[in-house]
Amino acid sequence: MEYEKTQLLISEAERALELIGRAIQMAGYQNIKTYDKYKKIDSSQKFIQVNKKAGYRDSDSLSVQHALSDDIDFDCIGNTLTKERTRKDLVYQGFVVERQAGIAKGAKVNGGSLICQSLDRQGRLQNSTLMNGVNHLLIEENHKPQGSSSKGQRVYKISLQMTDGALLQIDLERTFATRNLP
Repeated sequence: MEYEKTQLLISEAERALELIGRAIQMAGYQNIKTYDKYKKIDSSQKFIQVNKKAGYRDSDSLSVQHALSDDIDFDCIGNTLTKERTRKDLVYQGFVVERQAGIAKGAKVNGGSLICQSLDRQGRLQNSTLMNGVNHLLIEENHKPQGSSSKGQRVYKISLQMTDGALLQIDLERTFATRNLP
C-alpha cells in the first residue's frame, strides 16, 4: 500500500512539474504575426514572477504571461487558449499552494492543494485545483553564468514536496529555463 501511495504521489508531482515547466518555457512569448513593434512594451511588465512565501506553509507562487501562438495552446487545466482568455493580449497562468478547501479548521490534512490560476472566457481570473497532497512548493531562480549568450533566458529550480499526511514525504525537483523573454 505504501508503494502504491508513493507511486501515485510521484505521478501527480511529475504532472504538476510538467505543467509548471511548460508555463516557464512560454513566459514572454510574442507571436511574430501579431507582434506590433510600434506598441511600446511596458518594461515594468513582468512576464514571469515568483512570489516568495505567498501560499500554504510558506510555499512560493509563480505567475507567467505570454502571447498566443498560432498553434492550439492550452492553459494549466486543459482549456484551449483563445483571444477571450487573455488580458491585454496576454495569456496568464499562475501556480500557488493553498489550504485544502472543504477541510474544517483543526482537521488533519494531507498537505495543501496546488491551484492553477488562468483566465476564463471573460478574462477573469479563475482558480482550479490541480491536485492535493502538496506539502511545499519552492521556486528558486538560478543565476545564469557569466558570459551567457542568451540575455533574456532565466533558469528556475522547482522543488515540490508531496505528502500523504502520515508516513510519506516525497521531494521532487526539476530545473526549467525560459525560452522567450525579451
